Amino acid sequence: MKSLQQLKRLLKQEHPDYPHIKLALLGDSATQFLATAIRGEGVARGLSVDLFEAEYNQVERQVLDPTSDLHGFRAEFTVVFQSSHKLLEKYSLAPAEARANLAQERLDFVRTLCTSVPGKVIYYNYPEIGDGVFGSYQNKVAGSFVYQVRKLNLGLMELSQEFPNLYVCDLAELQAKLGRDFCFDSSVYVSTEMLLSLDALPYVASRTLDIVCAIRGQFKKCLILDLDNTLWGGVVGDDGWENIQVGHGLGIGKAFSEFQQWVRKLKDRGIILCVCSKNDADKAREPFEKNPEMVLHLDDFAVFMANWDNKVDNIRTIREILNIGFDSMVFLDDNPFERNMVREGIPELCVPELPEDPGDYLEYLYGLNLFETASYSSADKDRTKQYQVEARRASSALSFANEADFLKSLGMVSEVRGFDSFNTPRVAQLSQRSNQFNLRTVRYTEDEVRRLGADPGFACFSFTLADKFGDNGLICVVILEKRDAGTLFINTWLMSCRVLKRGMEAFTLNTLVAFAREHGFRRLIGEYLPTAKNGMVAEHYPRLGFTPLPEAPERLFALEVEDYQPLECYIEKKS
Repeated sequence: MKSLQQLKRLLKQEHPDYPHIKLALLGDSATQFLATAIRGEGVARGLSVDLFEAEYNQVERQVLDPTSDLHGFRAEFTVVFQSSHKLLEKYSLAPAEARANLAQERLDFVRTLCTSVPGKVIYYNYPEIGDGVFGSYQNKVAGSFVYQVRKLNLGLMELSQEFPNLYVCDLAELQAKLGRDFCFDSSVYVSTEMLLSLDALPYVASRTLDIVCAIRGQFKKCLILDLDNTLWGGVVGDDGWENIQVGHGLGIGKAFSEFQQWVRKLKDRGIILCVCSKNDADKAREPFEKNPEMVLHLDDFAVFMANWDNKVDNIRTIREILNIGFDSMVFLDDNPFERNMVREGIPELCVPELPEDPGDYLEYLYGLNLFETASYSSADKDRTKQYQVEARRASSALSFANEADFLKSLGMVSEVRGFDSFNTPRVAQLSQRSNQFNLRTVRYTEDEVRRLGADPGFACFSFTLADKFGDNGLICVVILEKRDAGTLFINTWLMSCRVLKRGMEAFTLNTLVAFAREHGFRRLIGEYLPTAKNGMVAEHYPRLGFTPLPEAPERLFALEVEDYQPLECYIEKKS
């Protein structure tokens, strides 16, 4: 973790080409150093943070006054730090009979915050302060401060489910990890009104930017694992599958089993698991097939690469199969030499410096918070199977002389439908996850998807894709805006990179033109807004036959519906 001074120095390295985000910071205590840490952490992640910092202890006024500077700023992200310390002060000054309502009063304000402030709200929850008035009996007293804090934190979690724009930044968990004495310095507070210690500020800034980046679609999607002394103790080629250290008895095997449990939970959440190991393939698979104490099994992995090739090359192959960016991947390996080789060969890849003692793996990884996310749905659990199927497709393609014959052999079928209660969560999630094939990089919440689907001024399309190998599920979303009687503007066109090079772009455009003709629209207007991630679609519209518009030749493109000839593709529309 960088220090506050290091983050401050990073501000001098801010690049004019970094994407800009507008972020407002409100606090009931001094936030100047927190603002510096957030801006510095932004630079560390390639972001330029345009930050509005409200005056000290002006949270309620800034939120409730529609003419305030906060409302004029129109932030994409509003970060609110209402501290446990100030809450305790309010609690202590309140009449005894009013103290049991403390949590509900604060939750009522957060509800108002979520309905009043535009954009996303990142609200810090409340680390516990035991005031010692009741001792452990505080758990039985609804009017005790700790009871109210715990009730408040539970209420914040429930509100975050009710309000899609509310994200809770877990300071309580962070303090539990780092310690109360690390996070709070009483001497600094007395002289400065600053409630977070200088040492804790970088951690809080990092957690804040974790949420910001996840909302922006910048998050980790894939975990690549070494095997020997990473997933189990020992070397399977030397020790044999029956003698590796794994299992729930005493000893280091227990640490590896608990590590595997964590990895499997990531897989169940939707993180893609892969293996990259220097090993004979047959021996590397044996523990998964034969050792009854293994928590993970072969079908938990999307790609399994065990050979004696360079790990950098193997990871590049994994990336080609998965078709995701290196910056979306994490590589865990116990060997410092291998870690350094991979870091040097693939600088964009996240390669944590695992501790020497496997018993420390989990606590270390918990602290890194590598897998922050801004969405979750039950469909995420199927992601590994989808990528396993993709690996089989890639293998099958090698047996065909040309691409057209391979595509014909797949027997591809797409279901085209509008937004409904079934696909709305997946549409929202795809908008949040898609970075590379995303023409305008617009993100949507589920509520926004529902509103668009019901708005007669828009035409909304979702596309699935299935073939003989399996069903990819929902992989493409297009939202058309009816600009006038003759023009459809492509407000959104995004697609999963898993289905690139299968003709889905042609099938989608054929579908859009057919809709335009059916409803009397004469032309389609497409827009490309470049980001650091979507360069692959810079020529998307010209490739499909759109022509640049004179007023914005590098951004806006038009297609005349009357002149359009359907593009060749090998995808059938599901009836």
